[in-house]
Amino acid sequence: MMLSTGLVAIDSTVIATAVTSIVDDLGGFSQFPWLFSVYLLASAVTVPVYAKLADTIGRKPIMLWGIALFLLGSILAGFAWDMPSLIAFRAVQGIGAGAVLPMAITMVGDIYTLEERARVQGYMASVWAIAAVVGPTLGGVFAQFDAWRGIFFVNIPLCLLAGWMIWSRFTERVERQRHRIDYAGAVLLTASMTLLILGVLQGGTGWAWDSIASLSVFGVGGVLLVAFILGERRAAEPILPFWVLSRRLLSTTNVLGFALGAALIGLTEFVPTFLTVTTGTPPLIAGLALGALTIGWPVAATFAGRLYLRVGFRPTTILGGVILVLSISALALSTLAPSVWLVAVICFVIGTGFGFSAISSLVAAQSSVGWDERGVVTGTQMFFRSIGQSLGAAVLGAIANGVILSLGGDETDAGTMSAAAGAVFVATAVVAIVLLLSAIAMPRMPRPRADAVTAETDPA
Repeated sequence: MMLSTGLVAIDSTVIATAVTSIVDDLGGFSQFPWLFSVYLLASAVTVPVYAKLADTIGRKPIMLWGIALFLLGSILAGFAWDMPSLIAFRAVQGIGAGAVLPMAITMVGDIYTLEERARVQGYMASVWAIAAVVGPTLGGVFAQFDAWRGIFFVNIPLCLLAGWMIWSRFTERVERQRHRIDYAGAVLLTASMTLLILGVLQGGTGWAWDSIASLSVFGVGGVLLVAFILGERRAAEPILPFWVLSRRLLSTTNVLGFALGAALIGLTEFVPTFLTVTTGTPPLIAGLALGALTIGWPVAATFAGRLYLRVGFRPTTILGGVILVLSISALALSTLAPSVWLVAVICFVIGTGFGFSAISSLVAAQSSVGWDERGVVTGTQMFFRSIGQSLGAAVLGAIANGVILSLGGDETDAGTMSAAAGAVFVATAVVAIVLLLSAIAMPRMPRPRADAVTAETDPA
Protein backbone atom coordinates (compact mmCIF):
# COMPACT_ATOMS: atom_id res chain seq x y z
CA MET A 1 0.00 0.00 0.00
CA MET A 2 2.85 2.39 0.82
CA LEU A 3 4.56 1.65 -2.48
CA SER A 4 1.34 2.21 -4.42
CA THR A 5 0.74 5.47 -2.56
CA GLY A 6 4.32 6.46 -3.36
CA LEU A 7 3.54 6.36 -7.08
CA VAL A 8 1.02 9.17 -6.70
CA ALA A 9 2.93 11.06 -4.01
CA ILE A 10 6.22 11.29 -5.90
CA ASP A 11 4.50 12.13 -9.17
CA SER A 12 2.66 14.98 -7.45
CA THR A 13 5.92 16.58 -6.31
CA VAL A 14 8.54 15.64 -8.90
CA ILE A 15 7.30 17.53 -11.97
CA ALA A 16 7.14 21.05 -10.52
CA THR A 17 10.93 21.50 -10.37
CA ALA A 18 11.37 20.37 -13.97
CA VAL A 19 8.82 22.65 -15.63
CA THR A 20 11.49 25.00 -16.98
CA SER A 21 13.39 22.11 -18.58
CA ILE A 22 10.19 20.73 -20.11
CA VAL A 23 9.17 24.10 -21.56
CA ASP A 24 12.67 24.68 -22.97
CA ASP A 25 12.41 21.37 -24.84
CA LEU A 26 8.74 21.26 -25.87
CA GLY A 27 7.72 24.91 -25.79
CA GLY A 28 4.19 25.92 -24.86
CA PHE A 29 4.93 27.96 -21.74
CA SER A 30 1.36 29.27 -21.60
CA GLN A 31 0.05 25.70 -21.52
CA PHE A 32 2.25 24.24 -18.77
CA PRO A 33 -0.28 24.87 -15.93
CA TRP A 34 -2.42 22.23 -17.62
CA LEU A 35 0.22 19.63 -16.72
CA PHE A 36 -1.09 19.96 -13.16
CA SER A 37 -4.72 20.91 -13.80
CA VAL A 38 -5.55 18.05 -16.18
CA TYR A 39 -3.96 15.53 -13.80
CA LEU A 40 -5.98 16.85 -10.85
CA LEU A 41 -9.14 16.97 -12.94
CA ALA A 42 -8.81 13.42 -14.29
CA SER A 43 -8.03 11.91 -10.91
CA ALA A 44 -10.87 13.75 -9.14
CA VAL A 45 -13.75 12.93 -11.49
CA THR A 46 -12.96 9.20 -11.69
CA VAL A 47 -12.84 8.53 -7.93
CA PRO A 48 -16.60 7.92 -7.41
CA VAL A 49 -16.71 5.52 -10.37
CA TYR A 50 -13.76 3.50 -9.09
CA ALA A 51 -15.18 3.52 -5.57
CA LYS A 52 -18.48 2.00 -6.69
CA LEU A 53 -16.76 -0.61 -8.86
CA ALA A 54 -14.51 -1.55 -5.92
CA ASP A 55 -17.60 -2.42 -3.87
CA THR A 56 -18.94 -4.41 -6.82
CA ILE A 57 -16.00 -6.44 -8.17
CA GLY A 58 -13.40 -5.98 -5.44
CA ARG A 59 -10.47 -3.72 -4.60
CA LYS A 60 -7.69 -5.75 -6.23
CA PRO A 61 -8.76 -5.49 -9.89
CA ILE A 62 -9.43 -1.74 -9.54
CA MET A 63 -6.02 -1.15 -7.93
CA LEU A 64 -4.24 -3.16 -10.63
CA TRP A 65 -6.17 -1.28 -13.34
CA GLY A 66 -5.16 2.04 -11.80
CA ILE A 67 -1.49 1.05 -11.60
CA ALA A 68 -1.58 -0.19 -15.21
CA LEU A 69 -3.10 3.07 -16.47
CA PHE A 70 -0.62 5.10 -14.45
CA LEU A 71 2.21 3.05 -15.97
CA LEU A 72 0.84 3.54 -19.49
CA GLY A 73 0.48 7.28 -18.97
CA SER A 74 4.03 7.51 -17.59
CA ILE A 75 5.52 5.70 -20.58
CA LEU A 76 3.57 7.83 -23.06
CA ALA A 77 4.50 11.05 -21.20
CA GLY A 78 8.14 10.09 -21.40
CA PHE A 79 7.84 9.97 -25.21
CA ALA A 80 5.74 13.14 -25.55
CA TRP A 81 6.68 15.22 -28.60
CA ASP A 82 4.98 18.52 -27.71
CA MET A 83 3.09 20.16 -24.87
CA PRO A 84 -0.44 19.10 -25.99
CA SER A 85 0.63 15.44 -26.17
CA LEU A 86 2.27 15.66 -22.75
CA ILE A 87 -0.90 17.19 -21.30
CA ALA A 88 -2.98 14.37 -22.82
CA PHE A 89 -0.70 11.71 -21.36
CA ARG A 90 -0.80 13.41 -17.97
CA ALA A 91 -4.57 12.95 -18.15
CA VAL A 92 -4.02 9.20 -18.59
CA GLN A 93 -1.80 9.25 -15.51
CA GLY A 94 -4.52 11.10 -13.61
CA ILE A 95 -7.18 8.55 -14.54
CA GLY A 96 -4.92 5.87 -13.11
CA ALA A 97 -4.13 7.88 -9.98
CA GLY A 98 -7.87 8.26 -9.38
CA ALA A 99 -7.95 4.54 -8.56
CA VAL A 100 -4.65 4.07 -6.74
CA LEU A 101 -4.92 6.35 -3.70
CA PRO A 102 -8.58 5.69 -2.76
CA MET A 103 -8.07 1.93 -3.19
CA ALA A 104 -4.99 1.98 -0.98
CA ILE A 105 -6.90 3.76 1.79
CA THR A 106 -9.93 1.47 1.37
CA MET A 107 -7.77 -1.68 1.49
CA VAL A 108 -6.16 -0.49 4.71
CA GLY A 109 -9.67 -0.10 6.12
CA ASP A 110 -10.46 -3.68 5.06
CA ILE A 111 -7.36 -5.30 6.52
CA TYR A 112 -6.56 -3.63 9.83
CA THR A 113 -8.34 -3.22 13.14
CA LEU A 114 -9.28 0.22 14.42
CA GLU A 115 -6.24 0.34 16.69
CA GLU A 116 -3.92 -0.62 13.84
CA ARG A 117 -5.62 1.48 11.19
CA ALA A 118 -4.50 4.94 12.34
CA ARG A 119 -0.93 3.73 12.75
CA VAL A 120 -0.91 2.24 9.25
CA GLN A 121 -2.50 5.38 7.84
CA GLY A 122 0.34 7.22 9.56
CA TYR A 123 2.84 5.03 7.73
CA MET A 124 1.11 5.86 4.46
CA ALA A 125 1.07 9.56 5.32
CA SER A 126 4.83 9.33 5.91
CA VAL A 127 5.16 8.43 2.22
CA TRP A 128 4.03 11.98 1.42
CA ALA A 129 6.66 13.34 3.79
CA ILE A 130 9.35 11.37 1.98
CA ALA A 131 7.95 12.43 -1.40
CA ALA A 132 8.05 16.08 -0.32
CA VAL A 133 11.83 15.77 -0.15
CA VAL A 134 12.59 13.10 -2.75
CA GLY A 135 10.25 14.44 -5.45
CA PRO A 136 11.62 17.99 -5.85
CA THR A 137 15.19 16.73 -5.46
CA LEU A 138 14.74 14.04 -8.11
CA GLY A 139 13.00 16.47 -10.44
CA GLY A 140 15.80 18.99 -9.97
CA VAL A 141 18.45 16.39 -10.82
CA PHE A 142 16.67 15.34 -14.02
CA ALA A 143 16.14 18.99 -14.97
CA GLN A 144 19.78 19.90 -14.35
CA PHE A 145 20.95 17.23 -16.77
CA ASP A 146 18.23 18.11 -19.32
CA ALA A 147 16.74 14.63 -18.87
CA TRP A 148 13.19 15.56 -17.82
CA ARG A 149 11.78 12.44 -19.51
CA GLY A 150 13.38 10.40 -16.75
CA ILE A 151 10.79 11.89 -14.39
CA PHE A 152 8.20 9.67 -16.05
CA PHE A 153 10.39 6.68 -16.89
CA VAL A 154 11.35 6.27 -13.24
CA ASN A 155 7.73 5.26 -12.62
CA ILE A 156 8.14 2.11 -14.73
CA PRO A 157 10.00 -0.07 -12.18
CA LEU A 158 7.94 1.37 -9.32
CA CYS A 159 4.64 0.52 -11.07
CA LEU A 160 5.81 -2.97 -11.99
CA LEU A 161 6.97 -3.67 -8.44
CA ALA A 162 3.77 -2.27 -6.89
CA GLY A 163 1.60 -4.23 -9.33
CA TRP A 164 3.47 -7.47 -8.67
CA MET A 165 3.21 -7.05 -4.90
CA ILE A 166 -0.54 -6.38 -5.06
CA TRP A 167 -1.04 -9.30 -7.43
CA SER A 168 0.95 -11.79 -5.36
CA ARG A 169 0.41 -10.61 -1.76
CA PHE A 170 -3.11 -9.24 -1.55
CA THR A 171 -6.05 -11.63 -1.46
CA GLU A 172 -9.73 -10.87 -1.00
CA ARG A 173 -12.93 -12.85 -1.04
CA VAL A 174 -15.60 -11.19 -3.16
CA GLU A 175 -19.09 -12.64 -3.21
CA ARG A 176 -19.90 -12.99 -6.88
CA GLN A 177 -23.32 -11.56 -7.62
CA ARG A 178 -24.99 -10.10 -10.64
CA HIS A 179 -24.70 -6.31 -10.54
CA ARG A 180 -26.20 -3.64 -12.73
CA ILE A 181 -23.46 -1.08 -13.31
CA ASP A 182 -24.82 2.43 -13.62
CA TYR A 183 -23.05 3.37 -16.86
CA ALA A 184 -25.30 6.37 -17.49
CA GLY A 185 -24.65 7.72 -13.99
CA ALA A 186 -20.90 7.24 -14.41
CA VAL A 187 -20.88 9.17 -17.71
CA LEU A 188 -23.07 12.00 -16.39
CA LEU A 189 -21.09 12.37 -13.16
CA THR A 190 -17.75 12.35 -14.95
CA ALA A 191 -18.89 14.81 -17.63
CA SER A 192 -20.59 17.21 -15.20
CA MET A 193 -17.71 17.30 -12.71
CA THR A 194 -15.18 17.63 -15.53
CA LEU A 195 -16.92 20.76 -16.80
CA LEU A 196 -17.51 22.27 -13.34
CA ILE A 197 -13.94 21.68 -12.15
CA LEU A 198 -12.63 22.91 -15.51
CA GLY A 199 -14.63 26.09 -15.05
CA VAL A 200 -13.16 26.62 -11.59
CA LEU A 201 -9.60 25.90 -12.70
CA GLN A 202 -9.79 28.19 -15.74
CA GLY A 203 -11.95 30.96 -14.28
CA GLY A 204 -9.99 34.17 -13.92
CA THR A 205 -6.95 32.70 -15.68
CA GLY A 206 -7.87 30.99 -18.95
CA TRP A 207 -10.94 33.18 -19.34
CA ALA A 208 -12.88 35.81 -17.41
CA TRP A 209 -15.44 34.58 -14.89
CA ASP A 210 -18.26 36.37 -16.72
CA SER A 211 -17.13 35.36 -20.22
CA ILE A 212 -19.25 33.30 -22.61
CA ALA A 213 -16.82 30.38 -22.27
CA SER A 214 -17.09 30.42 -18.47
CA LEU A 215 -20.88 30.72 -18.42
CA SER A 216 -21.22 27.97 -21.03
CA VAL A 217 -18.97 25.54 -19.15
CA PHE A 218 -20.74 26.13 -15.83
CA GLY A 219 -24.16 26.05 -17.48
CA VAL A 220 -23.68 22.76 -19.30
CA GLY A 221 -21.94 21.26 -16.27
CA GLY A 222 -24.83 22.29 -14.05
CA VAL A 223 -27.43 20.80 -16.41
CA LEU A 224 -25.53 17.49 -16.57
CA LEU A 225 -25.22 17.45 -12.77
CA VAL A 226 -28.98 17.89 -12.39
CA ALA A 227 -29.50 15.07 -14.91
CA PHE A 228 -27.14 12.89 -12.88
CA ILE A 229 -29.03 13.57 -9.63
CA LEU A 230 -32.40 12.79 -11.23
CA GLY A 231 -31.01 9.64 -12.82
CA GLU A 232 -29.45 8.38 -9.60
CA ARG A 233 -32.84 8.43 -7.90
CA ARG A 234 -34.04 5.76 -10.34
CA ALA A 235 -30.83 3.74 -10.71
CA ALA A 236 -30.87 0.23 -9.23
CA GLU A 237 -27.24 0.50 -8.09
CA PRO A 238 -26.27 4.20 -8.27
CA ILE A 239 -22.64 5.29 -8.65
CA LEU A 240 -23.02 7.80 -5.82
CA PRO A 241 -25.77 6.61 -3.45
CA PHE A 242 -27.55 9.44 -1.69
CA TRP A 243 -27.21 7.75 1.68
CA VAL A 244 -23.53 8.77 1.52
CA LEU A 245 -24.69 12.39 1.73
CA SER A 246 -27.71 11.97 4.00
CA ARG A 247 -26.23 10.13 6.98
CA ARG A 248 -25.06 12.66 9.55
CA LEU A 249 -21.67 11.07 10.20
CA LEU A 250 -20.87 10.75 6.50
CA SER A 251 -22.17 14.20 5.55
CA THR A 252 -20.13 15.93 8.27
CA THR A 253 -16.95 14.03 7.44
CA ASN A 254 -17.45 14.77 3.73
CA VAL A 255 -17.68 18.49 4.49
CA LEU A 256 -14.62 18.13 6.69
CA GLY A 257 -12.75 16.45 3.83
CA PHE A 258 -13.74 19.29 1.50
CA ALA A 259 -12.40 21.88 3.96
CA LEU A 260 -9.26 19.83 4.53
CA GLY A 261 -8.53 19.75 0.80
CA ALA A 262 -9.07 23.49 0.43
CA ALA A 263 -6.86 24.33 3.41
CA LEU A 264 -4.12 21.98 2.29
CA ILE A 265 -3.92 23.37 -1.24
CA GLY A 266 -3.81 26.93 0.12
CA LEU A 267 -0.76 26.14 2.23
CA THR A 268 0.92 24.03 -0.44
CA GLU A 269 0.60 26.73 -3.11
CA PHE A 270 1.52 29.82 -1.10
CA VAL A 271 3.92 28.94 1.73
CA PRO A 272 6.99 28.29 -0.53
CA THR A 273 6.32 31.36 -2.70
CA PHE A 274 5.77 33.53 0.38
CA LEU A 275 9.10 32.47 1.89
CA THR A 276 11.03 32.75 -1.37
CA VAL A 277 9.87 36.30 -2.12
CA THR A 278 9.86 37.77 1.39
CA THR A 279 13.03 36.19 2.83
CA GLY A 280 15.06 35.39 -0.28
CA THR A 281 15.07 31.73 0.71
CA PRO A 282 16.00 29.32 -2.12
CA PRO A 283 12.99 27.37 -3.43
CA LEU A 284 14.34 24.07 -2.14
CA ILE A 285 14.65 25.37 1.44
CA ALA A 286 11.21 26.99 1.23
CA GLY A 287 9.83 23.65 0.07
CA LEU A 288 11.46 21.89 3.00
CA ALA A 289 9.85 24.38 5.40
CA LEU A 290 6.47 23.35 3.99
CA GLY A 291 7.64 19.73 4.19
CA ALA A 292 7.54 20.03 7.98
CA LEU A 293 3.75 19.81 7.57
CA THR A 294 4.06 16.34 6.05
CA ILE A 295 6.23 15.28 8.98
CA GLY A 296 3.74 16.45 11.61
CA TRP A 297 0.89 14.67 9.81
CA PRO A 298 2.13 11.05 10.21
CA VAL A 299 3.41 11.77 13.72
CA ALA A 300 -0.09 12.82 14.82
CA ALA A 301 -1.70 10.01 12.84
CA THR A 302 0.37 7.49 14.77
CA PHE A 303 -1.04 8.78 18.07
CA ALA A 304 -4.56 9.35 16.74
CA GLY A 305 -5.41 5.65 16.96
CA ARG A 306 -4.65 5.48 20.66
CA LEU A 307 -6.48 8.73 21.30
CA TYR A 308 -9.75 7.88 19.55
CA LEU A 309 -9.83 4.51 21.32
CA ARG A 310 -9.67 6.42 24.63
CA VAL A 311 -11.96 9.37 23.97
CA GLY A 312 -13.71 8.58 20.67
CA PHE A 313 -13.59 9.75 17.05
CA ARG A 314 -15.39 13.07 17.54
CA PRO A 315 -13.17 14.54 20.30
CA THR A 316 -10.04 13.49 18.41
CA THR A 317 -11.29 15.17 15.24
CA ILE A 318 -12.24 18.31 17.18
CA LEU A 319 -8.73 18.43 18.68
CA GLY A 320 -7.27 18.42 15.18
CA GLY A 321 -9.63 21.20 14.13
CA VAL A 322 -8.68 23.40 17.09
CA ILE A 323 -4.97 22.90 16.37
CA LEU A 324 -5.54 23.86 12.72
CA VAL A 325 -7.46 27.05 13.51
CA LEU A 326 -4.84 28.25 16.00
CA SER A 327 -1.76 27.27 13.96
CA ILE A 328 -3.01 28.64 10.63
CA SER A 329 -3.93 31.89 12.40
CA ALA A 330 -0.36 31.98 13.73
CA LEU A 331 0.88 31.47 10.17
CA ALA A 332 -1.13 34.50 9.05
CA LEU A 333 0.44 36.59 11.83
CA SER A 334 3.92 35.39 10.80
CA THR A 335 3.61 37.39 7.56
CA LEU A 336 4.23 40.52 9.66
CA ALA A 337 7.79 39.30 10.39
CA PRO A 338 8.65 36.49 7.92
CA SER A 339 11.01 33.79 9.21
CA VAL A 340 11.80 30.43 7.58
CA TRP A 341 12.33 28.65 10.90
CA LEU A 342 9.15 30.05 12.44
CA VAL A 343 7.09 29.04 9.40
CA ALA A 344 8.63 25.54 9.48
CA VAL A 345 7.66 25.09 13.14
CA ILE A 346 4.14 26.37 12.48
CA CYS A 347 3.81 24.03 9.47
CA PHE A 348 4.81 21.09 11.67
CA VAL A 349 2.04 22.00 14.14
CA ILE A 350 -0.42 22.42 11.25
CA GLY A 351 0.55 18.93 10.12
CA THR A 352 -0.38 17.50 13.51
CA GLY A 353 -3.78 19.16 13.21
CA PHE A 354 -4.30 17.54 9.82
CA GLY A 355 -3.13 14.21 11.21
CA PHE A 356 -5.61 14.14 14.08
CA SER A 357 -8.60 15.45 12.10
CA ALA A 358 -8.08 13.64 8.79
CA ILE A 359 -7.28 10.20 10.17
CA SER A 360 -9.93 10.06 12.90
CA SER A 361 -12.72 11.35 10.64
CA LEU A 362 -11.77 8.94 7.84
CA VAL A 363 -11.60 5.92 10.13
CA ALA A 364 -14.91 6.93 11.73
CA ALA A 365 -16.59 7.00 8.32
CA GLN A 366 -15.05 3.69 7.24
CA SER A 367 -16.00 2.00 10.50
CA SER A 368 -19.66 2.96 10.19
CA VAL A 369 -20.20 0.69 7.16
CA GLY A 370 -19.44 -2.85 6.03
CA TRP A 371 -17.14 -4.11 3.27
CA ASP A 372 -19.70 -3.69 0.51
CA GLU A 373 -20.06 0.04 1.24
CA ARG A 374 -16.57 0.98 2.40
CA GLY A 375 -15.25 1.65 -1.10
CA VAL A 376 -18.00 4.17 -1.84
CA VAL A 377 -17.58 5.84 1.56
CA THR A 378 -13.80 6.13 1.20
CA GLY A 379 -14.04 7.22 -2.41
CA THR A 380 -16.58 9.91 -1.54
CA GLN A 381 -14.25 11.22 1.15
CA MET A 382 -11.39 11.43 -1.38
CA PHE A 383 -13.74 12.97 -3.96
CA PHE A 384 -14.78 15.80 -1.63
CA ARG A 385 -11.15 16.37 -0.68
CA SER A 386 -10.22 16.66 -4.38
CA ILE A 387 -13.10 19.05 -5.05
CA GLY A 388 -11.94 21.10 -2.08
CA GLN A 389 -8.47 21.30 -3.56
CA SER A 390 -9.80 22.38 -6.95
CA LEU A 391 -12.09 25.09 -5.57
CA GLY A 392 -9.53 26.13 -2.97
CA ALA A 393 -6.85 26.60 -5.61
CA ALA A 394 -9.16 28.83 -7.65
CA VAL A 395 -10.63 30.92 -4.82
CA LEU A 396 -7.42 31.40 -2.85
CA GLY A 397 -5.53 32.17 -6.05
CA ALA A 398 -8.12 34.81 -6.90
CA ILE A 399 -7.70 36.36 -3.43
CA ALA A 400 -3.93 36.52 -3.85
CA ASN A 401 -4.18 38.01 -7.35
CA GLY A 402 -6.68 40.60 -6.16
CA VAL A 403 -4.41 41.80 -3.36
CA ILE A 404 -1.37 41.89 -5.64
CA LEU A 405 -3.22 43.92 -8.29
CA SER A 406 -4.57 46.35 -5.71
CA LEU A 407 -0.99 47.02 -4.53
CA GLY A 408 0.50 47.64 -7.96
CA GLY A 409 0.77 44.18 -9.48
CA ASP A 410 4.38 43.44 -8.50
CA GLU A 411 4.39 39.89 -7.13
CA THR A 412 8.18 40.03 -6.64
CA ASP A 413 7.90 42.79 -4.03
CA ALA A 414 8.29 41.43 -0.49
CA GLY A 415 5.67 43.75 1.02
CA THR A 416 3.13 42.96 -1.69
CA MET A 417 3.70 39.21 -1.32
CA SER A 418 3.43 39.42 2.51
CA ALA A 419 0.06 41.15 2.11
CA ALA A 420 -1.17 38.62 -0.47
CA ALA A 421 0.03 35.63 1.55
CA GLY A 422 -1.48 37.11 4.71
CA ALA A 423 -4.87 37.39 3.00
CA VAL A 424 -4.62 33.82 1.73
CA PHE A 425 -3.66 32.47 5.16
CA VAL A 426 -6.54 34.35 6.82
CA ALA A 427 -8.92 32.82 4.27
CA THR A 428 -7.37 29.43 4.96
CA ALA A 429 -7.96 29.95 8.70
CA VAL A 430 -11.64 30.57 7.89
CA VAL A 431 -11.67 27.27 6.01
CA ALA A 432 -10.13 25.64 9.10
CA ILE A 433 -13.02 27.04 11.16
CA VAL A 434 -15.42 25.30 8.76
CA LEU A 435 -13.45 22.10 9.34
CA LEU A 436 -13.73 22.55 13.11
CA LEU A 437 -17.47 23.19 12.93
CA SER A 438 -17.87 20.03 10.84
CA ALA A 439 -16.00 18.07 13.51
CA ILE A 440 -18.24 19.52 16.23
CA ALA A 441 -21.31 18.55 14.16
CA MET A 442 -20.22 14.89 14.00
CA PRO A 443 -22.62 12.65 15.93
CA ARG A 444 -21.53 11.31 19.30
CA MET A 445 -20.60 7.66 19.01
CA PRO A 446 -19.65 4.93 21.46
CA ARG A 447 -15.92 4.55 21.92
CA PRO A 448 -14.65 2.09 19.28
CA ARG A 449 -13.19 -1.29 20.22
CA ALA A 450 -9.53 -1.85 19.47
CA ASP A 451 -10.15 -5.13 17.64
CA ALA A 452 -13.01 -3.87 15.44
CA VAL A 453 -12.45 -4.17 11.70
CA THR A 454 -15.86 -3.72 10.06
CA ALA A 455 -19.22 -2.29 10.92
CA GLU A 456 -20.54 -5.77 11.65
CA THR A 457 -18.33 -5.91 14.79
CA ASP A 458 -17.98 -2.20 15.48
CA PRO A 459 -20.44 -0.36 17.74
CA ALA A 460 -19.71 2.84 15.79
